[in-house]
Amino acid sequence: MNEIILELTEISPREFFGQQNEHIDLLKKYFPKLKIVARGNKIKAFGDEELLEEFERRFDLLTQHFIKYNKLDENSIERVLTSSEDDELKSSKNSGETLVHGVSGRLIKAQTANQRRLVDASKKNDMVFAIGPAGTGKTYTGVALAVKALKEKQVKKIILTRPAVEAGENLGFLPGDLKEKLDPYMQPLYDALRDMIPAEKLVHYIENGTIQIAPMAFMRGRTLDNAFVILDEAQNTTHAQMKMFLTRMGRNARFLITGDPGQIDLPRRTISGLKEALLILQNVPGIEIIYLDDKDVIRHKLVKKVIEAYKTIEHHN
Repeated sequence: MNEIILELTEISPREFFGQQNEHIDLLKKYFPKLKIVARGNKIKAFGDEELLEEFERRFDLLTQHFIKYNKLDENSIERVLTSSEDDELKSSKNSGETLVHGVSGRLIKAQTANQRRLVDASKKNDMVFAIGPAGTGKTYTGVALAVKALKEKQVKKIILTRPAVEAGENLGFLPGDLKEKLDPYMQPLYDALRDMIPAEKLVHYIENGTIQIAPMAFMRGRTLDNAFVILDEAQNTTHAQMKMFLTRMGRNARFLITGDPGQIDLPRRTISGLKEALLILQNVPGIEIIYLDDKDVIRHKLVKKVIEAYKTIEHHN
């Protein structure tokens, strides 16, 4: 029986091991053939040599993650323990540069391998599609990239848009203040911006048009120059809307299109403009498509379980 002893230095064992050693319990779940014991700032593991080597490698990644983000939770542990390729190994070394120094000193970075791919794709391509289920950080990472581009003066404005399915795309007849009507619908975009730009500055940017948040209907007839443009919830665009949007691209513009083809709210028998675009644009040079998945979910651990549960019934239907 082989044994290794790993020691935590410069890391609080209480925070690293979790409340009532819950993080150690997770490790045991992923390495059922090892006997793992945590005492003080040491962790001992007994078992097969190959398994111990793998355990040590993953443990090292966990400590690197903890040092970088000052926290460890069930999601990040699962990501580090289950990443099949050397994604986490590579990414924890060059792990996302800070995209934006957010409000109250918050460092906003891409936190998963696929989010980092999205950041890299955005550096190399003027048009990027980010595709994946709810909670995978598509919109949030996208808004961070847009704010970074604005701060670094790569663009002069940020334009955020969503197809207003709930409000009905024909917005001409809406009584009352349009902004009031659409604000709840645009809320996730405002929420991300509020994390990244101080409140007063954000209000100033919105008032002077540096940041524009508008439904898709307002894009018609405009050419979008010198802008970082995000089309969010793109699965709810029609063929005509998607084509109209993609052809608005002007000089020095960067486009990011996010969506989840599994959550389409269009009337039945209406083809999703996103699904169509992914098919016809997949081999166009200068356009990159990044797929995010359950491993990128950074919300409450239950979100991942909910996604998995729905997957099983959707496969049966």
